Amino acid sequence: MRTAQEYSPTKEKLLEAAQKLMLAKGYGATTVDEICEWAGVTKGSFFHYFESKEDLGKAVLDHFVTFMFRAVQEAPFHERKEPMQRIYGYLDFLIALSKNPDIPNSCLLGNFSQELSDTLPEIRSQCERHFGQWTEAFKKDLDEAKARYCPKAAIDTHGLAEYLIAIMEGSIILAKAKQDKEMIEKNLQHFKQYLKALFKK
Repeated sequence: MRTAQEYSPTKEKLLEAAQKLMLAKGYGATTVDEICEWAGVTKGSFFHYFESKEDLGKAVLDHFVTFMFRAVQEAPFHERKEPMQRIYGYLDFLIALSKNPDIPNSCLLGNFSQELSDTLPEIRSQCERHFGQWTEAFKKDLDEAKARYCPKAAIDTHGLAEYLIAIMEGSIILAKAKQDKEMIEKNLQHFKQYLKALFKK
């Protein structure tokens, strides 16, 4: 495996091209030649930065997740002191993302998990790790809310955090099948109502 490279505009072009194409077509249907053509670079440049398509796949998955996690951390709701306000703010943030026409109605993390888990074990492990990080990030606010409002209640905050991920990824699939992006908002609103009943807030 190649050693970590300093930031390079060429490498960034390749990552952006791969992300765009793989979100639209999937990993298997996207070729190295297409990625190079879209990025406007030579195949030699591709292999300067990546040993293989799988090597690129790992890098583009990290690139996608880093971008999404950074967007969450920089969103205004993240600064709210009250945990339920952060939780509801996060759900509203996800709803707003689903309505943004500039953001693909897709998730590379979910796509790679479905498409590659049985064939590329290193990428499957990478997906598991990122889902775990997503779970733990949301669980922190749920833990704080539980400790503040209902410390004696039998609330599985880890399960709730994973439930949100299941709702998001499943809603994306339903939205594609039905050609109806409102599926994401509808299901997140249901989840919000469930949390309100659970935490009494």
